[in-house]
Amino acid sequence: MATELSGLDEVAGTGIPGLDHVVRGGLPRNRMYLVQGDPGSGKTTMGLQFLLEGKRCGESGIYITFSETRDEIMAVARSHGWSLDGIHLVETTAAEQQLTMQDENTLFEPSEVELREMIERLLAEIERTHAARVVLDSLSEMRLLAQSGLRYRRQVLGLKQFFTGRQCTVLMLDDRTTQDDDRQLQSLAHGVISLENRPLDYGTDRRRLRIVKLRAVTARSGYHEFAILKGGLRVFPRVVAAEHTPQVSPGPLPSGIEALDHLLGGGPDRGTATLIMGPAGSGKSTLALRYALASAERGEPVSVFAFDERVQTMVARVRDS
Repeated sequence: MATELSGLDEVAGTGIPGLDHVVRGGLPRNRMYLVQGDPGSGKTTMGLQFLLEGKRCGESGIYITFSETRDEIMAVARSHGWSLDGIHLVETTAAEQQLTMQDENTLFEPSEVELREMIERLLAEIERTHAARVVLDSLSEMRLLAQSGLRYRRQVLGLKQFFTGRQCTVLMLDDRTTQDDDRQLQSLAHGVISLENRPLDYGTDRRRLRIVKLRAVTARSGYHEFAILKGGLRVFPRVVAAEHTPQVSPGPLPSGIEALDHLLGGGPDRGTATLIMGPAGSGKSTLALRYALASAERGEPVSVFAFDERVQTMVARVRDS
């Protein structure tokens, strides 16, 4: 039965504001997770934040890159003002794994030997560093070397078996550059996090995150907006009305305008939603602000969210009123 994990020893914090709230405190430790997203969606940044959080907690971490160079990873860290001192960074590019004439073996496909050597090297690095947190970036290179779905799945399954019992929490990054439906890879992972970067016709791109799967944890479902800022990812969890049920005193909400309050029988009922409609310039904003000011004068907490105007414009309107 899915439960909420609350013990600090049971979960690994991601170090990403908002994401731990979405996954109920963190990712269950010693499991393998799949982070999927198109290029540029924030997977590398998420992986680095995950390792930096482990470093802050005194856990060793290793970042293994198959496609990007060490300089590229360091550039990402510098753009956020991070230092990767204490985090092992291993560059295992495909070019580095090219077979020499002496290494060629006529009994096996060169790609199969190349894949095996790459896997053996990364496992040796993980054993040598005794890493508690591991990031593999990205699985697309492994998929290309495998050249077949069966061999690829077998290698990922071998990685899962290797990490079993080694006290490692693993993030596997996948840029989804293949056209194949990778559901079988999702079935091997303990959890799946999907990142999206959707361009809009107007305004900036829209980034959102979804927990596709997380075994043993009832994660907050649905899409959650996130942004990549200086300092890393920041997730804005979707608000679930059922989780926010404050005690509301019964009775009407007066505006302070005597005639209006009389017309509405004292005002709208507290704890309800009221829609104010009217053409531009009819006084909708002024009326809403009048309710806000009346509540503030009574010492009640008030929040105003403005989407079309600057705060300065709204304050100026209040002064003029």
